[in-house]
Amino acid sequence: MANILESLLNPGERGKVRWIFVLIIIIALGAGLIVGGNYYNRGADWLSGKTNNYVKLPHVKEFPFRLGLDLQGGTHLVYKANVENIPAAERANALAGTRDVIERRVNVFGVSEPVVQTNRTGAGEYEVVVELAGVKDVNEAIKMIGETPILEFKEEKTGAPELTAEQKKQVDDFNKAAESRAVEALGKIISGGDFSALAREYSEDTETKDKGGDMGFLTESQEPQVVSAVKNLEPGKTTNDLVRTSGGYEIFKLEGKREKKNPFNSNETEKEIKASHILICYEGATRCESKLSKDDALKKINELKSQANAANFKELAKKNSTEPGAAQSGGDLGWFSSGAMVKAFEDAAKSLKVGDISAPVETEFGYHLIFKEGERPVVEYNVRNILVKTKSEAEAAAGADAEWQNTELTGKNLKRAIVQFDPNDNMPEVSLEFDDEGSQMFADITKRNVGRPVAIFLDGFAISVPTVNEEITGGKAVISGKFNINEARLLAQRLNAGALPVPVELVSQENVGASLGQESIRASFIAGLFAFALVALFMILFYRFPGFLAVFALIIYSLIVMAVFKIWPVTLTLAGLAGFIMSIGMAVDANVLIFARLREELRRGKPLDAALEEGFMRAWPSIRDSNFFTIITCVILIFFTTSVVKGFAITLIIGVAVSMFSAIIITRNFLRLIPTSWLEKKNWLIGVHK
Repeated sequence: MANILESLLNPGERGKVRWIFVLIIIIALGAGLIVGGNYYNRGADWLSGKTNNYVKLPHVKEFPFRLGLDLQGGTHLVYKANVENIPAAERANALAGTRDVIERRVNVFGVSEPVVQTNRTGAGEYEVVVELAGVKDVNEAIKMIGETPILEFKEEKTGAPELTAEQKKQVDDFNKAAESRAVEALGKIISGGDFSALAREYSEDTETKDKGGDMGFLTESQEPQVVSAVKNLEPGKTTNDLVRTSGGYEIFKLEGKREKKNPFNSNETEKEIKASHILICYEGATRCESKLSKDDALKKINELKSQANAANFKELAKKNSTEPGAAQSGGDLGWFSSGAMVKAFEDAAKSLKVGDISAPVETEFGYHLIFKEGERPVVEYNVRNILVKTKSEAEAAAGADAEWQNTELTGKNLKRAIVQFDPNDNMPEVSLEFDDEGSQMFADITKRNVGRPVAIFLDGFAISVPTVNEEITGGKAVISGKFNINEARLLAQRLNAGALPVPVELVSQENVGASLGQESIRASFIAGLFAFALVALFMILFYRFPGFLAVFALIIYSLIVMAVFKIWPVTLTLAGLAGFIMSIGMAVDANVLIFARLREELRRGKPLDAALEEGFMRAWPSIRDSNFFTIITCVILIFFTTSVVKGFAITLIIGVAVSMFSAIIITRNFLRLIPTSWLEKKNWLIGVHK
């Protein structure tokens, strides 16, 4: 005990306590500016006006609260997805494609913070849940979303006029001006300009401009060109040069990156696999021209299995695999994630250890040997962009909308799209297979467009514009181009999202009025004030001076929690507000334990310094355990419940974490600053009489 007293009486220790106090005050002031930045800015403007700009305080950035659907008002829709006619192996991809299409449509309408998520019920049914904050008209929301993705095949309009020399010069001048504008924006960014503000000023990307260029989280398979530009950057860094894309000149900033969660099990990280394979197909297998019988193919694949090892696998694939292009690729499949391969192949690849070669695996294409070369988490990149558009001669001649005209061929006529490799140059390509009606229509379209492009549109956006080399009959076609394996897989996924749309049926709709949200906020605010006042009154009356200090700590606690809500930002729902109000009561739980132990030690006759340290040390195990189990409960609720309960758990876990800091650091520091000799003379301030 003597050692504790010596430590407390040490001038160096006292100085350390003072520095911690200063740091706490700085944190409190920073949190206060974040929470009440709008009030500070108004006050600064008022003071500036009153002093004729003699006193001009700098403004601070304002962080608004992000309000959820139930507080802001809007529309909540639940769709039941009918996946009965979709093979089990393709359901995840088809549903993810539907979700992506709906999200893209919603973003086009400029809805703030839309929530589009898939869900699997306990009965095994699939749902798509859509929350559109700010959209009050349910019919408008339903019309906005539609029922299925729209896949269209369009042909070039005939008779488009040739550009004159003057028009070509105008296009050239336009593109030079675009480049100059992009260079100007890049220069401001390199000089330290705010990327979000510059995106709002310079960017011409209608989907991201108003969001400060925020493209959200992207994977390499979704946007290979974008990810290629940012994947080697450090978070917070910007591309040093302009990136030339099909849309124009772009500048990208990497905000951060994370491992992607499995969309159907948020407890798991989605993985991607690097593998090679040897395929021995047999007569009757899909896309197989071999005359081998099934038994002979099995015999051959077993012979290759006995010879194969990591060193010679690619050579064996080049010499023996019946996959088109294997002689050049060595069976290399690159990196692929869940849903990219047929189920039997994917399951076998997942079960292997890195460096292992599988036993023969049978799929619709034949027998495979799989060599697993690597496995890694799928990484998502949070990217911002600034796009300055350029103009093509075709757009200048006919306009982007007037360049193409519809044909009768749509996604309803497409049976499926799969990735394959060109046997001549081993480049990835996408194979299309139409139904009988679509086969005839596609033959007619290609016949009249030999030597000309035919565009494939998904939801109004051109995703591929191949040139027709000859009339295509038989109901099959190939889209080839200068894209890599990931781009080919993305194209196939998008085509399948249109070709195999998941029929959705609206099973629940709810319109939340803004007045109800405002009433909820008002009621929650009043409840919060009452909760704070009652807690403060109890602490002061029962614990007196330490309780008074705890109230100050509670004020700082509230500011920090609300600042976290704004900066993160946390989407506040009514349930989330309930979690925050509940956390106010829980925030004093640690103080109660500490002060109760402090009184016990004082009643035993210990000096105040020693009693204070002893009270904190003996209360800490109880504080730690109770808060730890609360955090575990919150984590379970976050990962295994719906968004409403999840909002409650998120605000509660933040409150619990900050409350531990408040009790152990803030309250303790306040008490240690008070001269113990003065306080010991006034025992009534502690509520203990010796």
